[in-house]
Amino acid sequence: MIKYSRSDIEGMDRITRLTLINSITGYKPANLIGTINSIGNTNLAIISSVVHLGSDPALIAFIMRPLIGERHTMENILETGYYTINHIHRDIAEKAHFTSADFPREVSEFDRCKLTPVFLDDFKAPFVADSKIKLGMSFAETIEIKRNGTIMVIGQVEKICMDEPYFTPSAGLDLAQAGTICISGLDSYHEVEKWATFPYARVNEVPEF
Repeated sequence: MIKYSRSDIEGMDRITRLTLINSITGYKPANLIGTINSIGNTNLAIISSVVHLGSDPALIAFIMRPLIGERHTMENILETGYYTINHIHRDIAEKAHFTSADFPREVSEFDRCKLTPVFLDDFKAPFVADSKIKLGMSFAETIEIKRNGTIMVIGQVEKICMDEPYFTPSAGLDLAQAGTICISGLDSYHEVEKWATFPYARVNEVPEF
Protein backbone atom coordinates (compact mmCIF):
# COMPACT_ATOMS: atom_id res chain seq x y z
CA MET A 1 0.00 0.00 0.00
CA ILE A 2 1.25 3.46 -0.93
CA LYS A 3 0.71 6.15 1.69
CA TYR A 4 1.26 9.90 1.68
CA SER A 5 1.13 11.82 4.96
CA ARG A 6 0.31 15.50 5.23
CA SER A 7 4.02 16.26 5.60
CA ASP A 8 4.73 14.15 2.49
CA ILE A 9 2.17 16.14 0.52
CA GLU A 10 3.41 19.48 1.78
CA GLY A 11 6.98 18.45 0.93
CA MET A 12 6.20 17.72 -2.71
CA ASP A 13 7.24 20.18 -5.38
CA ARG A 14 4.38 22.45 -6.49
CA ILE A 15 3.56 20.67 -9.76
CA THR A 16 3.57 17.18 -8.21
CA ARG A 17 1.31 18.30 -5.36
CA LEU A 18 -1.01 20.17 -7.72
CA THR A 19 -1.30 17.15 -10.02
CA LEU A 20 -2.03 14.74 -7.16
CA ILE A 21 -4.55 16.83 -5.25
CA ASN A 22 -6.39 17.96 -8.38
CA SER A 23 -7.01 14.35 -9.38
CA ILE A 24 -7.49 12.68 -5.98
CA THR A 25 -11.15 13.71 -5.69
CA GLY A 26 -12.03 11.65 -8.76
CA TYR A 27 -14.09 12.72 -11.74
CA LYS A 28 -15.35 16.31 -11.75
CA PRO A 29 -18.02 18.05 -13.86
CA ALA A 30 -16.82 19.79 -17.01
CA ASN A 31 -18.53 23.13 -17.62
CA LEU A 32 -18.00 26.44 -19.35
CA ILE A 33 -18.93 29.66 -17.53
CA GLY A 34 -20.15 32.33 -19.93
CA THR A 35 -20.14 36.02 -18.97
CA ILE A 36 -20.23 39.49 -20.49
CA ASN A 37 -19.25 42.88 -19.13
CA SER A 38 -21.16 46.15 -19.31
CA ILE A 39 -19.51 47.22 -22.57
CA GLY A 40 -20.22 43.94 -24.37
CA ASN A 41 -16.96 42.01 -24.04
CA THR A 42 -17.74 38.30 -23.68
CA ASN A 43 -15.72 35.81 -21.67
CA LEU A 44 -15.68 32.04 -21.42
CA ALA A 45 -13.90 29.95 -18.77
CA ILE A 46 -13.70 26.21 -18.15
CA ILE A 47 -14.61 25.24 -14.58
CA SER A 48 -14.44 21.80 -12.94
CA SER A 49 -15.80 22.72 -9.49
CA VAL A 50 -19.52 23.19 -10.15
CA VAL A 51 -21.59 21.71 -7.30
CA HIS A 52 -25.28 21.46 -6.43
CA LEU A 53 -26.20 23.23 -3.17
CA GLY A 54 -29.96 22.68 -3.05
CA SER A 55 -33.09 22.39 -5.16
CA ASP A 56 -35.48 24.71 -3.28
CA PRO A 57 -34.32 27.30 -4.05
CA ALA A 58 -32.30 25.92 -6.94
CA LEU A 59 -28.73 26.92 -6.04
CA ILE A 60 -25.49 25.94 -7.74
CA ALA A 61 -21.97 26.98 -6.77
CA PHE A 62 -18.48 26.90 -8.19
CA ILE A 63 -15.06 27.75 -6.81
CA MET A 64 -13.12 30.76 -8.07
CA ARG A 65 -9.39 31.07 -7.51
CA PRO A 66 -8.11 33.94 -5.33
CA LEU A 67 -8.72 37.37 -6.84
CA ILE A 68 -5.06 38.08 -7.52
CA GLY A 69 -4.57 39.91 -10.80
CA GLU A 70 -7.37 39.96 -13.35
CA ARG A 71 -10.27 37.54 -12.94
CA HIS A 72 -12.48 38.36 -15.91
CA THR A 73 -15.20 35.82 -15.06
CA MET A 74 -15.64 37.02 -11.48
CA GLU A 75 -15.42 40.67 -12.46
CA ASN A 76 -18.13 40.22 -15.10
CA ILE A 77 -20.43 38.34 -12.71
CA LEU A 78 -20.12 41.06 -10.08
CA GLU A 79 -20.63 43.76 -12.71
CA THR A 80 -23.76 42.34 -14.40
CA GLY A 81 -25.15 39.84 -11.88
CA TYR A 82 -25.59 37.08 -14.46
CA TYR A 83 -23.67 34.19 -16.00
CA THR A 84 -24.26 30.83 -17.68
CA ILE A 85 -23.10 27.28 -16.98
CA ASN A 86 -22.75 25.10 -20.08
CA HIS A 87 -22.07 21.35 -20.15
CA ILE A 88 -19.09 20.21 -22.18
CA HIS A 89 -19.37 17.24 -24.53
CA ARG A 90 -16.74 15.39 -26.54
CA ASP A 91 -17.11 17.44 -29.73
CA ILE A 92 -16.20 20.71 -27.99
CA ALA A 93 -13.82 19.42 -25.31
CA GLU A 94 -10.59 20.54 -26.97
CA LYS A 95 -11.94 24.03 -27.65
CA ALA A 96 -13.31 24.22 -24.10
CA HIS A 97 -9.97 23.17 -22.61
CA PHE A 98 -8.08 26.01 -24.25
CA THR A 99 -10.41 28.66 -22.83
CA SER A 100 -8.24 28.25 -19.71
CA ALA A 101 -5.41 30.14 -21.42
CA ASP A 102 -4.70 33.57 -19.96
CA PHE A 103 -6.15 35.69 -22.77
CA PRO A 104 -6.20 39.49 -22.39
CA ARG A 105 -9.54 41.07 -21.54
CA GLU A 106 -10.16 42.32 -25.07
CA VAL A 107 -9.87 38.81 -26.56
CA SER A 108 -13.03 36.73 -26.21
CA GLU A 109 -12.51 33.01 -25.63
CA PHE A 110 -15.67 32.49 -27.68
CA ASP A 111 -13.92 33.97 -30.71
CA ARG A 112 -10.43 32.61 -30.11
CA CYS A 113 -11.58 29.04 -29.37
CA LYS A 114 -14.33 29.05 -32.01
CA LEU A 115 -17.26 28.50 -29.66
CA THR A 116 -20.54 30.22 -30.47
CA PRO A 117 -22.18 32.67 -28.05
CA VAL A 118 -25.97 32.85 -28.06
CA PHE A 119 -28.33 35.06 -26.07
CA LEU A 120 -31.56 33.19 -25.33
CA ASP A 121 -34.81 34.94 -24.43
CA ASP A 122 -32.96 38.17 -23.67
CA PHE A 123 -30.99 36.52 -20.86
CA LYS A 124 -28.22 38.90 -19.82
CA ALA A 125 -25.27 36.53 -20.27
CA PRO A 126 -24.10 34.46 -23.25
CA PHE A 127 -24.81 30.75 -23.45
CA VAL A 128 -22.59 28.40 -25.46
CA ALA A 129 -24.67 27.47 -28.48
CA ASP A 130 -22.50 24.37 -29.01
CA SER A 131 -23.38 23.00 -25.54
CA LYS A 132 -26.33 20.58 -25.24
CA ILE A 133 -27.32 21.50 -21.67
CA LYS A 134 -27.21 25.14 -20.62
CA LEU A 135 -28.07 26.92 -17.36
CA GLY A 136 -28.78 30.61 -16.92
CA MET A 137 -27.67 31.83 -13.49
CA SER A 138 -28.17 34.96 -11.41
CA PHE A 139 -25.50 35.84 -8.87
CA ALA A 140 -26.60 35.26 -5.26
CA GLU A 141 -23.57 35.58 -2.98
CA THR A 142 -19.93 34.70 -2.43
CA ILE A 143 -18.30 32.91 0.48
CA GLU A 144 -14.58 33.38 1.05
CA ILE A 145 -12.63 30.23 1.88
CA LYS A 146 -10.18 31.78 4.31
CA ARG A 147 -7.83 28.81 4.39
CA ASN A 148 -6.62 29.36 0.83
CA GLY A 149 -8.27 32.55 -0.40
CA THR A 150 -10.56 30.88 -2.92
CA ILE A 151 -14.15 32.04 -3.30
CA MET A 152 -17.34 30.01 -3.52
CA VAL A 153 -19.63 31.72 -6.01
CA ILE A 154 -23.28 30.86 -5.40
CA GLY A 155 -25.95 31.39 -8.03
CA GLN A 156 -29.68 30.90 -8.47
CA VAL A 157 -30.84 28.84 -11.44
CA GLU A 158 -32.97 31.12 -13.63
CA LYS A 159 -33.20 29.09 -16.82
CA ILE A 160 -32.43 25.57 -18.07
CA CYS A 161 -32.13 24.88 -21.80
CA MET A 162 -31.59 21.48 -23.44
CA ASP A 163 -31.12 20.51 -27.07
CA GLU A 164 -33.21 17.36 -26.55
CA PRO A 165 -35.55 16.06 -23.80
CA TYR A 166 -32.72 14.60 -21.73
CA PHE A 167 -34.78 14.85 -18.52
CA THR A 168 -37.72 12.77 -17.31
CA PRO A 169 -39.07 12.90 -13.73
CA SER A 170 -38.80 9.13 -13.37
CA ALA A 171 -35.23 8.74 -14.67
CA GLY A 172 -33.68 12.14 -14.03
CA LEU A 173 -31.22 13.82 -16.36
CA ASP A 174 -29.59 11.41 -18.81
CA LEU A 175 -26.07 12.82 -19.00
CA ALA A 176 -24.82 9.92 -21.11
CA GLN A 177 -27.43 10.62 -23.78
CA ALA A 178 -26.44 14.28 -23.74
CA GLY A 179 -22.80 13.29 -24.09
CA THR A 180 -21.72 15.31 -21.04
CA ILE A 181 -18.10 14.53 -20.17
CA CYS A 182 -16.08 14.97 -16.99
CA ILE A 183 -12.58 15.98 -15.95
CA SER A 184 -9.88 14.39 -13.83
CA GLY A 185 -6.94 16.44 -12.70
CA LEU A 186 -6.37 19.53 -14.81
CA ASP A 187 -6.26 18.19 -18.34
CA SER A 188 -7.80 14.71 -18.69
CA TYR A 189 -11.31 14.27 -20.05
CA HIS A 190 -13.57 11.24 -19.74
CA GLU A 191 -16.84 10.03 -21.20
CA VAL A 192 -19.38 8.61 -18.76
CA GLU A 193 -21.66 5.60 -18.99
CA LYS A 194 -24.66 4.89 -16.79
CA TRP A 195 -24.45 1.34 -15.47
CA ALA A 196 -27.01 1.17 -12.60
CA THR A 197 -29.95 2.88 -10.94
CA PHE A 198 -30.76 2.07 -7.31
CA PRO A 199 -34.01 2.81 -5.45
CA TYR A 200 -34.35 5.48 -2.78
CA ALA A 201 -32.64 4.14 0.35
CA ARG A 202 -35.10 3.27 3.13
CA VAL A 203 -33.89 1.54 6.28
CA ASN A 204 -36.35 -1.33 5.99
CA GLU A 205 -35.44 -1.92 2.36
CA VAL A 206 -31.64 -2.15 2.63
CA PRO A 207 -30.52 -5.50 1.15
CA GLU A 208 -28.69 -8.13 3.18
CA PHE A 209 -25.29 -7.64 1.56
